[in-house]
Amino acid sequence: MPALAWLAHADGLPPAVHAGCIAHGLCWVAVDGRDQPVGFLSARQYGADLHVLEISVAHPAQGRGLGRSLLAAAHEGAARLPGLARITLTTFRTVGWNGPFYARAGFRLLPPAAQDARLAGLLRDEEAGGFPPGSRCAMVRDVILAGAP
Repeated sequence: MPALAWLAHADGLPPAVHAGCIAHGLCWVAVDGRDQPVGFLSARQYGADLHVLEISVAHPAQGRGLGRSLLAAAHEGAARLPGLARITLTTFRTVGWNGPFYARAGFRLLPPAAQDARLAGLLRDEEAGGFPPGSRCAMVRDVILAGAP
């Protein structure tokens, strides 16, 4: 997608943000057969939400289910934390490895009328930062508590 080519050279989250996620136990890492990291998911808690800040899998390791495994690990981790009710994220609406990928992983689109101020503000900030208007969306997945039906 040519309009998004600039993202290939964009920086990810600052190291200090990742360090904060790690310190709070909200970073999950996928490793290869040699125990080398090949992917991660970093998140932050906002009230009853666990918000996915960034998920990434190294290109050579993509297509093996690591992204789904990272999302499952985050969901499992969220189910163990008291008071967490859902996992949220913002992503590209139609890019195949974004919105459709998360929908297959149990996330649903959160329409603007259902977005809280935090999520609506994130989407506004993303557009102000250069994302094409209307290209991003908020998604949510309910946290299923361990032992719940």
